[in-house]
Amino acid sequence: MPRTPSEYTIHLLFEGGHREEVSFSSIQEFQKWYSGELMPKAGSDDFITVPLPKINPGEYMVLRPSRLVAIRVEPIFSSSVERF
Repeated sequence: MPRTPSEYTIHLLFEGGHREEVSFSSIQEFQKWYSGELMPKAGSDDFITVPLPKINPGEYMVLRPSRLVAIRVEPIFSSSVERF
């Protein structure tokens, strides 16, 4: 039986080497943000918002999509990893 991740940590790598982590509760939630916010403005220098529901509901981070170099999606299994 396949395990189901309890959340997904998204690692964002920016020009200059800066890194940020954002968590989404499901892959569908991440895909909705990715296809609805990030992809339509991929080459833009305008800011877009990234939700931070795990840190503080209603709080957002802003980023310039044109400065985003890479995205890594990491499934987190609460049964195998303790996160503080």
